[in-house]
Amino acid sequence: MAIHARFGKRLASRAVFVGMGILMSLPFVYGQRTVLKPGFNLFSPQQDVELGRNVAQDAEKQLPMLNNSRVDDYLNRLGKRLAAYAPGDKYPYQFRCVNDSSINAFALPGGFLYIHRGLIEAADNEAELAGVIGHEIGHVALRHGTNQASKAQVYQAPLAILGGVLGGDSMGAYLAQLGASFAVNSVLLKYSRDAERQADLIGTQILFDANYDPLYMASFFEKLNTGSRGTDFFSSHPNPDNRIDHVRAEIARIGSYSRQRVNDTREFRDIKRLLDSLPPAPKQGQAQTSSGERSPQSRQQEARPPVPSTKLRSFYSEYLKLRYPENWKVFGHEMEFTLTPEGGIFRNGDDSVIAYGVSVSLVEIPAGAETDLNDATDRLMESLRQSNPAMRLIRDQGRLRVDGKTGLSRIYENESPAGGREIDWIVTVMRPKGLMVFVFVAPERYFGEYERAFEKVLDSVDFTNR
Repeated sequence: MAIHARFGKRLASRAVFVGMGILMSLPFVYGQRTVLKPGFNLFSPQQDVELGRNVAQDAEKQLPMLNNSRVDDYLNRLGKRLAAYAPGDKYPYQFRCVNDSSINAFALPGGFLYIHRGLIEAADNEAELAGVIGHEIGHVALRHGTNQASKAQVYQAPLAILGGVLGGDSMGAYLAQLGASFAVNSVLLKYSRDAERQADLIGTQILFDANYDPLYMASFFEKLNTGSRGTDFFSSHPNPDNRIDHVRAEIARIGSYSRQRVNDTREFRDIKRLLDSLPPAPKQGQAQTSSGERSPQSRQQEARPPVPSTKLRSFYSEYLKLRYPENWKVFGHEMEFTLTPEGGIFRNGDDSVIAYGVSVSLVEIPAGAETDLNDATDRLMESLRQSNPAMRLIRDQGRLRVDGKTGLSRIYENESPAGGREIDWIVTVMRPKGLMVFVFVAPERYFGEYERAFEKVLDSVDFTNR
């Protein structure tokens, strides 16, 4: 359910970090290269790898992979040789070819790189191809994908209920959200011009150290910038101004520069001839199976998680404990967590949302704010309705008891990310530190199958802080 809301002003102050991707640059001194370090990031390098691997698995299900061992082996040999010169953490780099005629490439966090066949075919020598790969390695080394995700997470600071964005402050949950599926417009692949300039500088350094002429990287990008050849590449890689000038300046910083470099290889030319001998690659967006298989998005909406298990397991936090079906997973932390079955998370634009499961949030009340259960619940729901015009109240069930405490129960209908309508059963209970909100969500046509499991979860709630 794609609801994103804040209760009032989110009711508790948080430290907000402005993720400006701060760089540390040494002065312009001949013989001393620019030193770049990753900017603000809520993720660890290990989580970069975890996230990248999950998204890569989904990407390879959606993309028309070439699956040619000679081409992939060549890309891995070339890519890993270049990555050996990358600064920072050493990631488990892997390189694969996408059977797409567009001139493009992209890098996922943790070192999972994909090179479109059209890019290899457009390169006139190995140095041009190496330049693009070195540039993409720069995005990985500087952790641009998770830097963007971190900034998005801080600025959202969401109340993660009603199928909204998972995770609140939990990096494990946010990893699950971002890794739920692959999308070319993902926050992980949206780079600023500053990020492109930084990747150019790292690419320049890598090519220099690997004995290529770094100017081939800049000249190849400039070549793509003429006419429409680079439309696909620059749609996801904003073209910085004065690219060649920046590369030349970085070469001067690095040190003495000899043009006696190996910029082409027989192996590169052999791979080009191999690609020429294969059937033409489809254009971007045209890849389909011969059986007319539907898009991953259509398959996603048709997918359905397994029914809730009747066996239960326990969850404990500082605020409560409860039991939930053993075939569900937990994402989140003490104040905001979600219980959802495998396949219960769906993509909705750039966000991942919950279509099946339970979300629990503690909405903190500011010190000195006088409010009771009815008022707090009304304010919460008013905020939700403003951001979700399709949401409507079906039934106000009045009061109920949750672990002996008075609660309010309301049933709403809304649009479902799984397609069609969904039912949202919302239960609120006032606690010493704020409003505890339980949201039980499932598509309307399957809500009956989940209702008993939802009731068991609510019946099992034991507030540990009385």
